[in-house]
Amino acid sequence: MLFHQEQVLSLDQARRHLSPKAIRHRVTSGRWRQVHRAVYVTHNGPLTPTQLPWIAVLSAGPAAMLGGLSAALAWGLRRHDDGFVHLLIPAGHRPRAMPPGVRVHRTTILADEDVLHVGQPRRTMPARSIVDAAQWAADDHEACAIIAAGFQQRLVGGDDVQRVLDRLPRARRRSLIRRTAVDAAGGAHSLPELEFLALVRRAGLPEPTRQAVRRDAAGRRRYLDALFEEWGVLVEIDGGQHLHPAAAWADMRRQNDLWQRGDRVLRFPAWAIRQAPTQVITQLRTALTAAGWHP
Repeated sequence: MLFHQEQVLSLDQARRHLSPKAIRHRVTSGRWRQVHRAVYVTHNGPLTPTQLPWIAVLSAGPAAMLGGLSAALAWGLRRHDDGFVHLLIPAGHRPRAMPPGVRVHRTTILADEDVLHVGQPRRTMPARSIVDAAQWAADDHEACAIIAAGFQQRLVGGDDVQRVLDRLPRARRRSLIRRTAVDAAGGAHSLPELEFLALVRRAGLPEPTRQAVRRDAAGRRRYLDALFEEWGVLVEIDGGQHLHPAAAWADMRRQNDLWQRGDRVLRFPAWAIRQAPTQVITQLRTALTAAGWHP
């Protein structure tokens, strides 16, 4: 049990194996630490990041489970840790004061298929986790980024998110989550790509194919951010990773391959999509018009 629970256990769990006197002795002697009202860690060193979710779940009681970002992180989501442990509990459950850094969220709707019952600690399934994380995000921008990351990192796919939304008719940001999931499932797997797609639609330009596949000179499959196939116009959106010399050279080689075929390639840094949208759309419209597109 201690191995599976990262050396964290509740008082009730300890009592199944030890007498009250043995438990008190371990605490008073410093071998164990009491980290909450009835929760212990069986060492006297600093707490580890993997122990914090267990402390939160055991402090809240058997009805609690990891939800939102905390559950998504347990499923493998990267680069979206907000520093809190998020718990999901039934609306009628009232846990006592929680440890610092724990945020408790309540729900009246929790379908059986939205809960992982065999995992440790107990948590919501990936699609429900992503939807809840988007609901609980600080703003719409963060909510969209979480949904895009869920698709990009293969935690969810297809209509996984839509099926969860069907069970949550009053979900916060429901329309935003649905639209973003549809676009992400269609191939726009990063937030700058989603923002670029929104720009294109507002400007009345034709809809591109996202994550289109092309073969490079060596025959390898390459995924393009946006392809206006009828006019041979390609758009690549460069994030921070493209500043690395090796990544930048790989991008240049791929771009050169495309130019050699006669395609028009436009590249925009991710920040320009948000900070200079007029310039982005002006250049894209000019390229499409030169390639034969007529509004």
